[in-house]
Amino acid sequence: MRNRLKERRAALNVNQQEMGRLCGVSRQTISLIERGDYSPSVTLALTIAKVCGVTVEEVFYLQEETENEK
Repeated sequence: MRNRLKERRAALNVNQQEMGRLCGVSRQTISLIERGDYSPSVTLALTIAKVCGVTVEEVFYLQEETENEK
């Protein structure tokens, strides 16, 4: 799963610490999600999308497989 969290967070003009506070998680969790090292729960993904004012699909998406990966 890939994400556009960093871009969405920048659009809100908030840092990772503030985004974490708004979503009820730590700054480290936001950092891990942005780097792609952690996939959030459905509940957290929905919360992040709500805080950003967009749909979940506008923040999180599946990277399409290429023919070489199949």
